[in-house]
Amino acid sequence: MDPLKAPPQGVDSEGAPDVEALLLVVIVVAAVVYLVVRSQKNSAARTANTLDDAKADARQSIERLAGQIYNLTGTDTASRQALADASERNIAAGSQIDQAKTPEQARLAKQTALEGLYYIRAARLAMGMDPGPEIQGIDGQKSAGHVTEDRKVDFEGRQVEASPNPSDRTPNYYPGGRVAGRSVPAGWYSEPWWRPALVAGAWGVGSMFLFSAMFSGMAGVPYDQQGFEQGTGDGSEGGGSEGDGYGADGSDGGGDSGDGGGGDDWGSNDWGGGDIGGGDMGGMDF
Repeated sequence: MDPLKAPPQGVDSEGAPDVEALLLVVIVVAAVVYLVVRSQKNSAARTANTLDDAKADARQSIERLAGQIYNLTGTDTASRQALADASERNIAAGSQIDQAKTPEQARLAKQTALEGLYYIRAARLAMGMDPGPEIQGIDGQKSAGHVTEDRKVDFEGRQVEASPNPSDRTPNYYPGGRVAGRSVPAGWYSEPWWRPALVAGAWGVGSMFLFSAMFSGMAGVPYDQQGFEQGTGDGSEGGGSEGDGYGADGSDGGGDSGDGGGGDDWGSNDWGGGDIGGGDMGGMDF
């Protein structure tokens, strides 16, 4: 045979396939396929375990919320309204956890349940009861701040009030956080003025004026008018990290750090279970 015309790789000198070389190729290909399939199965198993863990964590808060709702009865307007809001949050969280397909969706169901627990805490304080143990912080709560003084502003022909304490004039509680991308401080209000943005997913023309009149110069609210107008008024100038909760009375709760950051567009505002606000808006035109 001409040495310049060597047979191709995988073929012996007689022109027959090199069985050992072909067998080696088959083994390598099979090994690669096995490793890929095994990696995919392991990844799916890890995802499933993570989702199961996130769901279990969320259900602890949901069950705690449900138990509190069934064991309390409001004695005045503020406590009854707070308990009604807590009940709505319980329904929403249950719907969210049933639909959750990812760990993030399960985490957001927990956030909804934590909001409900803040309403429970508010109801207990309104009735003069011990508020109970501290509650883990919720997304956007720290940066939103909290009402530290009574305020009353005229807005579109009516008076809107804010207070650090419940009263017949301020029976609507909000635990603090972000609504439609903007911060709403924790406190008691004469009406749930944030609800139109919660339902529509966007703030109306008059929202900046109301926010400015209500919170400008208030010590507990790291207010940035330009940021609020642009949808970035999250109190970043006020310092502090997300997730440190505030109590229902507006004091620093000092609870466990939450899962702060991200997820505001999913949360209970836009994700399953209905929109929660507590009470009709009485013709608010936002």
